[in-house]
Amino acid sequence: MASRNSSKHGRLDVLPVAKPFRLNTALPDEVHLARWLGSLPLTWVLLCLALWPTMALAQSGVTAFNAFERLLRWIPFLFMQGFLFNVLISVLAMAIGTVLGVLLGLGLTSRTPLIRKPVQAYVAFFRNAPWLVLLFIILLAFPFQVTLFGWVIPVPGWMKTVIGLALPVSANIAEVVRGGIQSVPTAQWEAAESLAFTRQQTMWQIILPQCVKRMLPPWMNWYAILTMSTPLCSLLGVNEVISLTRQAMESEGNRPELLVPFYGFCLILFFLYCYPIARFTKRLERKFAVKS
Repeated sequence: MASRNSSKHGRLDVLPVAKPFRLNTALPDEVHLARWLGSLPLTWVLLCLALWPTMALAQSGVTAFNAFERLLRWIPFLFMQGFLFNVLISVLAMAIGTVLGVLLGLGLTSRTPLIRKPVQAYVAFFRNAPWLVLLFIILLAFPFQVTLFGWVIPVPGWMKTVIGLALPVSANIAEVVRGGIQSVPTAQWEAAESLAFTRQQTMWQIILPQCVKRMLPPWMNWYAILTMSTPLCSLLGVNEVISLTRQAMESEGNRPELLVPFYGFCLILFFLYCYPIARFTKRLERKFAVKS
């Protein structure tokens, strides 16, 4: 009987099973966040920006007039005194991290173990250390003022955050520099050696000029990541856009229905600043891609 049913309806042990559903869009990790952001279609971006006010008001439970009236009063203050200060912190931290990262990257390619080993330890430590923990350590370890030749130099909290953000950035930029140097074909080194170039001359006159265009896209990736990490400074008492947003909400009565409109405005500021960087980074990656 079983054989008859199996011959008539097919095998009994083969049953229809639903396959697992998988999204085609991969979630971004820490390194490729800017690349993923730049790959978003422009139509999606415009749609999200258009739907944000409706979603914010629907969740807040207040009228459009009240929410936007209160937000509009604080937009110039939040932008000029808050967000531009975040940009300044990111620029200073990236400048310090880039200079230090280039030197560390050269140290990673050094033939001297006394130079290469300590640099490898530095890079391995700061690349794997949580940024927020580093910021707290820098804030508590660094003095609030430094006396130099009788002069008292204050060290404000925002300056400590710049140093705290520059340390992990320098470690990651060092890996970018090392990868860019090692991506140059060995024939370039051999040709320079045949022309009696020293290693220092080869590095600065032949190798590094070829690495700049290869290192530029990942460098911009890390700047976008650094900019999106500057709100961590609010936990340390720095008066940046998130801290000022909290103060603005307290001035408006600290009503919970203002959370989404005010913080949504901060989200839009960071997105409008980082999205063009991500798009330009992706364009540079296509332009400077190594042709096989």
